[in-house]
Amino acid sequence: MITADNTIAGKVKTGTLGYSNTYVRRKNGIGMKKSVFIRLTAILLVGILLAGCGTTAQNKEADPAASENSSAPAAQPALDSKTEKSVRHNIEERSYPTYLRDLDTELTEPFPLCFIDGVNDLPYVELRDWAELLYFLYHEENEDPDYELTFNDNGDTVTLERESGYTMEFDFAKDRIVFEDYNAFVHNSTDSTLLDLLSETGFNESGEAQLFLRDTKASFDRYGDMMTIDLAAYGIEMIEQEGKHYVPLQTLNDFLVAPLLESFLFNGKALILANDDYLFDYREGEYTPLAEFYYDVPRAQRSDALAEYGYNELCLVLDKLYGLKEPHDIQSFRQLFWQIGYDEVLSGNDPVDADQALKSFIDYYLDDLHSVFNEFSWMAGMDAIPDSTGISNRKFMEYSDTYRTARARFYPDGCPYYEEVGNTAYITFDSFDSDYRGEAFYAGLESGEIPDDTLGLIIYAHSQITREGSPIENVVLDLSNNTGGAVDAGIFVLGWLLGDAPFSVKDMATGAMSTSVYRADVNLDRRFDAQDTVEDKNLFCLISPMSFSCGNLVPAALKSSQKVTLLGKTSGGGSCVVQPLSTAWGTVFQISSSRRMSFLKNGSFYDIDQGVDPDYFINDSSNFYNRKALTAYINGLF
Repeated sequence: MITADNTIAGKVKTGTLGYSNTYVRRKNGIGMKKSVFIRLTAILLVGILLAGCGTTAQNKEADPAASENSSAPAAQPALDSKTEKSVRHNIEERSYPTYLRDLDTELTEPFPLCFIDGVNDLPYVELRDWAELLYFLYHEENEDPDYELTFNDNGDTVTLERESGYTMEFDFAKDRIVFEDYNAFVHNSTDSTLLDLLSETGFNESGEAQLFLRDTKASFDRYGDMMTIDLAAYGIEMIEQEGKHYVPLQTLNDFLVAPLLESFLFNGKALILANDDYLFDYREGEYTPLAEFYYDVPRAQRSDALAEYGYNELCLVLDKLYGLKEPHDIQSFRQLFWQIGYDEVLSGNDPVDADQALKSFIDYYLDDLHSVFNEFSWMAGMDAIPDSTGISNRKFMEYSDTYRTARARFYPDGCPYYEEVGNTAYITFDSFDSDYRGEAFYAGLESGEIPDDTLGLIIYAHSQITREGSPIENVVLDLSNNTGGAVDAGIFVLGWLLGDAPFSVKDMATGAMSTSVYRADVNLDRRFDAQDTVEDKNLFCLISPMSFSCGNLVPAALKSSQKVTLLGKTSGGGSCVVQPLSTAWGTVFQISSSRRMSFLKNGSFYDIDQGVDPDYFINDSSNFYNRKALTAYINGLF
């Protein structure tokens, strides 16, 4: 629980002002319920939403306006030049209550937003205020104990510098933002790698082993290049006036808050830090009290300024952060929206039309399963429902029906997590869940109550397979209905099966790459050794087109190891980490980020988005779950 005295001392530094003000959090309350609409795909993919943090950027592309004009047809509308820097703006500051993920958690002091020239639906933020809030988010909310931020004001440029020395420069004369290294600027100081996707690694403060250990001798990082966000090329203005520096809130959201998998939503009466998980309860099938509060405002049309900026910022963030531009043959999203006739709707005043167009675009034109339209803007209302489902999503739902129906014939009361059939152990779970930290498992070993997420299941299965007198010779990991989930759980499973668990990530935007090799403490003896694995058994993995995201990553790593035999049908793919985002007018959605999970072979990174083929095909879905027959088949392979 969060208490009123849970405070932090600000550590945003300047050359002359010393330490800045303090943010604290306080408790409130409220509640309500809502009916469900068109959420079948989202519920099927709920495990995917748990995937590790996606943080991305673009730093190698040429000037976006130039690349669009050179590759687009001649009739494509040009982007108007945006600003006259000599213009003096009327700037009004207003402060708003700020809620963090629920209505019980609120900043004790309202946060100041700034509005330019009478436009009340397009908030800007003064950079000193933003730096203080950013420190709070990374140090306190993201639990980064060493995070510090230095604020350097040089007139028409402002530089934010991390304790590591990496910088983010705002150039107000040129309307551009430059990251010396984007990945290094936004990652946690406690991360063991540049592109670390695990929430827990290494040892605790007492020096005791936690669940993972990274082999530093077998791991490496390759840093990316400098990244420039050319706001001017997208018609976006930053304002320096009377010694203060103003940047659109959504631009800061997209590149500094999105790495924390959240966004600040502004509905005219409050700021709300959230993502879809905090707005809709998928287990209960209803909106949360926070969502009811978010939508409890009058519907509104977008101002001309918000419509223009919101469209330009959407093009910018997708250009920078979408990780599958190459296979989708996307040169720029501005060009693509024009080609498919969505540009006028997305840049128009009607938020319902804009949201429905965005949903249709994600469903039909991206259609990559990780990219999902989550919630409508407060301007459109929660019930602005379009009917759209892309081909990939339709196929995925068909696969779900096929394989879950086939399994239900053999297991009408539900498939057991652990089952022994003769000399073969079957381990089955449909999502990779990592709900507890290492301390909970070590405490559970003492109390006899091990947590029941995926890690806990593997710990239990290991104890059964390695028990004295165990008949188990074959181990089958059944991922045939697994739609993905938490990277921690996937790495833990790989460590259990392989001993050394390889994990590679490539940032398609910055060029950064990272390969790590982890071991897992499966038997909870605080040592990382052969007693934590089942490498001495005959190892198998059952896959299908339902095996998606981490349900695809794990089989890919298993196959490349040459230690595990894959059975079934080609897995469903899904290589990119999920990146939650929002629009400037308050729509909530997610995309495949530019952090692409890969496997390493001969020193090269290979994409796994197309799925992995089994070593032995099983054509009839019923044969996936007739485990007596499947066990006989497996034993006949040797």
